[in-house]
Amino acid sequence: MIDSTETINFSAALIGLTLHILIWEKLPDWGTWFTALINKLPKPAAYLYDAWHCPYCFGFWIALCLHGITQQFTLPSLQVMPSVISIAAVPIAWFLDALVTALFIYVGSLLLKALAGPALSGHQQLMAFKQSQK
Repeated sequence: MIDSTETINFSAALIGLTLHILIWEKLPDWGTWFTALINKLPKPAAYLYDAWHCPYCFGFWIALCLHGITQQFTLPSLQVMPSVISIAAVPIAWFLDALVTALFIYVGSLLLKALAGPALSGHQQLMAFKQSQK
């Protein structure tokens, strides 16, 4: 029997991937308002928007935020750090968990991009076939 505390929790990775897609892939296409908002950001915030375009980089920071909000670990085994580490246990656990979550966000982003090409090609072929039948 599998102990439920040893399973991977993909919740933070899915939320992080969803936010990454929304902020960097969808909102810029929803009219000019979002791009105008980004252009009016102070330079440090505009730099972060450019720098966090990478799903792994964004994934790390959003994983830390989501962990702070939800108190959920992607790897539940990190909840119990050895007592030898003592005061540094919590920051180390959060850091390691954020790295793992960022990896899942990055892999998820790559998988979605890999699936998007063939899906778009198939859709275009279907539309061309339907047009030829008319």
